[in-house]
Amino acid sequence: MERLNAWNTYDLKMQKECDDLSSAYIDFLNQCKTERECVDYAVNALEDAGYIDLEEAKEEKRELKPGDKVYSVMMNKSIAAFRIGTRPIEEGMNILGAHIDSPRLDVKQNPLYEDGGMAYLDTHYYGGIKKYHYVARPLAIHGVVVKKNGETVIVNIGEDEDDPVFFVSDILIHLAQAQLKKEGSKVVEGEDLDLVIGSKPLVITADSKAGSEGKKPQEQGDVKKAILKILEEEYDIEEADFESAELEIVPAGKAREAGLDRSMVLSYGQDDRVCAYPSLRALLDTKDCERTSVCLLVDKEEIGSVGATGMRSHFFENALAEVMNLTGDYSELKLRRALAGSDMLSSDVSAVYDPLYKECFDKKNSAMIGEGVVFNKYTGSRGKSGSNDANAEYIAQLRNIFDNADVRTQTAELGKVDVGGGGTIAYIMALYGMNVIDSGVAVLSMHSPYEVTSKADIFEAYRAYKAFLENADRV
Repeated sequence: MERLNAWNTYDLKMQKECDDLSSAYIDFLNQCKTERECVDYAVNALEDAGYIDLEEAKEEKRELKPGDKVYSVMMNKSIAAFRIGTRPIEEGMNILGAHIDSPRLDVKQNPLYEDGGMAYLDTHYYGGIKKYHYVARPLAIHGVVVKKNGETVIVNIGEDEDDPVFFVSDILIHLAQAQLKKEGSKVVEGEDLDLVIGSKPLVITADSKAGSEGKKPQEQGDVKKAILKILEEEYDIEEADFESAELEIVPAGKAREAGLDRSMVLSYGQDDRVCAYPSLRALLDTKDCERTSVCLLVDKEEIGSVGATGMRSHFFENALAEVMNLTGDYSELKLRRALAGSDMLSSDVSAVYDPLYKECFDKKNSAMIGEGVVFNKYTGSRGKSGSNDANAEYIAQLRNIFDNADVRTQTAELGKVDVGGGGTIAYIMALYGMNVIDSGVAVLSMHSPYEVTSKADIFEAYRAYKAFLENADRV
């Protein structure tokens, strides 16, 4: 089937809308490099649009009516937002679900050490990465340190121009003969991804004197002590506080427009924030609908959707039960009917066909950059292992919705059948019996420190998500 490049369908008005959305998206990327930062951004945007915290609604025993808007945050790393429709929730909802975690390096709980006159933070990589991507490049530290008294220290170092940055060292080419003979997965080992954070054995103050006379030689541990002094003075953090910290190491630097024609976005973390942002925007821009509209932004997808903030937990189900209770229409049976009767777009990315690696793709079943939002009927690997395989009836309904909205769409698989594969949260939500299909933006260089997307594809995803919220109904 021949697909039309989305840019060929835009007049000046639509191109401006596309550019405006992309500019706002780039701003979002620059503010949101971790799942906590994404949730903070979403809460601010939702509250500006009149949404209230579900906990506040529960305390006030507020009766929720059609048109009311609430959100529920789970451990500051996942969020569910609801716009109540005119029809009973029991009849089903229209749900957009994306994830807001991305591959990165995480700081271990006992991380700080000194060796060779340098101070390091020991790390553990998170999600699927090519480990050699993280050496010899500027890196930033984002996250929180929670002290025993409950105080939370927010950490964000390496993004401002005046900030220092950090790095993982690489062996010089002159000594790399053994390294270059290794397989790509072992060129850099996981335990070698330790972050260099300092090399000065003392903190120089106004009282310090120049020269080495009377000074003792540097001892092992002096650099670490100096780093701890900086942490204490600037952040009121002591070494033991690392035990209750969540610090993420991500590429430093801003999202940028890419290409002479400025048609693309180059940035860290677009899997899956390139779907999370248009999902949130679609909910914010959707007016009153018959069916309740929902936007889910969740954590832990990159490591199997596990934990209390991953999609395998019951946080969404529990939040929905509370929402239905505040509408005065809750029962366990009605909750089950609501979940089973819902339609969902699992808003997750697909892979752009890359001519430089064409041996990995079935071209006629690959997503092409600029040709619109992508639908993956199934993901999984090889024999569709671990996949949600969407019903033909549901796909036909979506085709009709998007054709009527003049949205550019395309279908794809994630590479050749026996080459690899991947998964999303779709199969988890399908366990409830709802209609689910993967639908998102195609990404070039996925899971690399800087991923690439088309502005047109982002715009078409937003248009598709909005049309879905306004028009989808149970088949």
